[in-house]
This record gives sequence, structure tokens and C-alpha cells, in this order.
Amino acid sequence: MNYLFNEIIDRKDGLGLKWNHLEQAFGSEEILPMWVADMDYANPQPIIDSLKKVLDGRILGYTAPPESLYNAIIHWQKERHQMELSKDSILFSPGVVPSIALIIQALTNEQDAILIHDPVYTPFSNMITLNKRRLVRSPLLIENNQFKMNFKDIEKKIIEEKVKLFILCNPQNPGGRVWSKKELTTLAELCKKHGVLIISDEIHGDLIFSPHQFTSLVTLDPSYQDFVLTLSAATKTFNIAGVKLSMIYIQNPKLYEQVSYYQECIEHSGLNTFGYVATETAFSKCEPWLKELMINLSDNLETITTCFDTELPNVSYMKPEGTYLFWFDCSSLRLTDEELMEHFVRVGKIALNSGAAYGPGGSQYLRLNFAAPKELVEEGLKRIKLAFEN
Repeated sequence: MNYLFNEIIDRKDGLGLKWNHLEQAFGSEEILPMWVADMDYANPQPIIDSLKKVLDGRILGYTAPPESLYNAIIHWQKERHQMELSKDSILFSPGVVPSIALIIQALTNEQDAILIHDPVYTPFSNMITLNKRRLVRSPLLIENNQFKMNFKDIEKKIIEEKVKLFILCNPQNPGGRVWSKKELTTLAELCKKHGVLIISDEIHGDLIFSPHQFTSLVTLDPSYQDFVLTLSAATKTFNIAGVKLSMIYIQNPKLYEQVSYYQECIEHSGLNTFGYVATETAFSKCEPWLKELMINLSDNLETITTCFDTELPNVSYMKPEGTYLFWFDCSSLRLTDEELMEHFVRVGKIALNSGAAYGPGGSQYLRLNFAAPKELVEEGLKRIKLAFEN
């Protein structure tokens, strides 16, 4: 089936952040946006049809999550990730970042230490500091152009800082690592040993390149259910970020009660009708679309790595094992992080994410979003090459 992944859709003059806030973010509208992590692909047709059906009802009143939505989520997680869920272990949230904030508020106190990797998805650190918790970073190692966890440093930080919570990104954003079972087990055992809770952000868990295999942390040992809270959504996988719905899976009844109670206190659980409908449709009807998507993303990734290997052989990069994000080193340009961004905007006419935003360990890197029609990816590569050559 042809899902038109090479159709170029005009996203300008709409509400989308990626294409319509370039002046505010980069100081120019005449650039190619390959930054914000949503896709430049049309949504799966079953999702569009299901949302149209809601509108055809002509009344947008209050709603609640139906049993069929719970069933779709439970089936998806069991079949794809071997996660055993029940309705009573699922909470809904507007998004992964709001979920992180909610859990921080519900399960930690002000000035408690929370540990994250460096570099890692920017909102992790933002939610920690905005909620007046102490931010602790463990720098990732780089071996064979891939991130590796520094377990000695992690345990040292846990002990010295009296860490209460670890926030994990799996698959890793921005580097695209899909953590192995051995790595995940080692991390979980350290946290178990020292009484540290884990938030496992697994929103990219369905976007995995062969032969790599994603493992949900909580599935590795039944005891991990006692201290691991898993965050997931259909939004990244099926390009529906705008419907604002994600899930928190908590299999420890006590932790579930604590988070659920705090959610009620701040009226955090009244969610979007379209989010319920789109998520259920995604998990129940759109797996064929996902298979086609991964073929397209794999092809784009091959195009990118071939370009870097042949046209920019002195530029190192991390080939992602998952996600649709490409992380590459720009230190050869000998520019500051601020000058680097300005250079790619001014010379390359392209909008990318600054690596420095992901923590000190991201300095001198840029992040490219390659979930776009091949024509746009090829144009983006021309602009990146131009920036390196000038």
C-alpha cells in the first residue's frame, strides 16, 4: 500500500510550530525547518477518518476514555513490547513532559536530587529545575560513535547526591541509542539497590531500525514494577503530537495511587476528545502505516549516512538505532555554539536543533530531524554540506 511518504505537504501559514515559528526561533523565515521532532508526513488515513467521524457528530462535549481505548493500549504493549498492563495501571496525560512534571511533584520533594544523562532531551532538565528539584547530570561516554552509560559515575552520583529519581530516555534522544537489555538491567539494579525511582520515557519505542530491538525497562524483571514508571504515547509513532495524549504505566499500586491522587488535585486528567480517538485508532488500525514509515525512514537514514561518509568524511556522527533524529559533530568548524547556529541559518539556510540545549555534553553538536519526504532530506543535506564547506 502506498502511503505517499514522498508527498510534500505545505505546512506554512498553519498552526504548526515547526514551519511557522522560524522567525521567532532563528531570525529568518527563509530557511528549511528540520528541527522540531514531528514528521512532515500525512497522518494515517484511519486516524483522519476517525477524527472526521467525531466532527460529523456535530457536538464536542465532555468525554471519558472508553474501554476500547484501554484494550487497544493493553494489546499494543503486550504484542509489541511484552508489557503486561491492566486498566488499573494506566493513567492518561496531555504529554510525556507534563507526565514527568506530574511524577516529580507527586513522588519527590523540593530540593530532592534527580539524575539524568548528559546530553539528553532538554525538557528533562527544565522540569527538574522549574519544580525546584536539584538537577544532577551523568555524562554519557562515546564509544565507536555511540553513547554508552557510565555506570560508575551514575552510582557515585546516586550515593553522593542522595538521588531520589532517575529519568531515562529509551530510545535515547538526541543520539538515537536503543539501550540493550544488559545496559537497562545494570541501570535498574543500581537504582533498585539504592532505592531510586525510575521514569522511563519510551515515546520513541516503536521507531526502531533493524536489526536493533527495543526493550521496555519494566519488562526485564517483575521486581522492576515496584519502582519503574513508564511513559508512552502514540503521538511520535503516528505523527499526532497535536492531539495531546500520552500514557503513564504504573504497576506498583502504591505509586499509582500517589500519582493518581496528585493528578486529581491539579485536575490533570480531563483530556482531549481527539486524543482518545486518535490514539485508539492508531493502535488498533495503523500498524501497516508504521511498517511503511520505517521503510521510508530507513531509506532516508541510508541517504544521510552515505552523504556524510562520501561528502563530509571528516564529520563524525551517531547513526541512530531508533528515532528519526540524526546527531552530528560540528567541532571542525571551530565556532561557539551560538556562532554554530547562526552559521547554519545564515550560510546553510537550514533550521536544526542546537546540541548545547541538551546539556553540556551536547556542545558542538547539531540534531537533524529526517522524518520528511526524501526530496526535503536531500535538500537539507545540500544545505548542511554548504555550511561545512563555507
